[in-house]
Amino acid sequence: MSAYCDQAPGHEFHGPYHDHEYGFPVHDDDTLFERLILEINQAGLSWLTVLKKRAAFAVAFEGFDIERVAAYGDRDRERLLGDAGIIRNRLKVDATIHNAQVVQRLQADHGSFKAWLDHHHPLAHADWVKLFRRTFRFTGPEIVNEFLMSTGYLPGAHRDDCPVQARILAAQPPWATAGNPAVDRHS
Repeated sequence: MSAYCDQAPGHEFHGPYHDHEYGFPVHDDDTLFERLILEINQAGLSWLTVLKKRAAFAVAFEGFDIERVAAYGDRDRERLLGDAGIIRNRLKVDATIHNAQVVQRLQADHGSFKAWLDHHHPLAHADWVKLFRRTFRFTGPEIVNEFLMSTGYLPGAHRDDCPVQARILAAQPPWATAGNPAVDRHS
């Protein structure tokens, strides 16, 4: 993702995301859910499109509150599909609602979405993809890769010479832990 480290700094939308979020460990379930939903919505579009619509997504999905989104019904679906501020794709909207319900089950079984991720960490990318496909909707290899990189579970968000990389390593992302197969590939 070296091109992102060159292009993002200073950019109105990419810059703040690159410098303060991308690759840093995430501990809050609603933020993890947000990242998953944003990655799902990026499929087939540019990341810039998603970043520009991020505030509208937060309003439309009530701050990515998992419990609220999981309770959405037909009326909410129609509201979302009529909201020009977000990406109005029925499959993505349905996946968001379904995935919120899945996250609720993971929270019930593991204590949190993060605990579920931690329970399965470390996995190789291909194994993460299989796990996500069995668990969630609309999660192909690229969506899973970007979600896991953006939340610190897989390396590759930044080049080693990117100034942000040192801050990420200081935050101790899961991928940088001993015994992680991704560390050997990254070294």
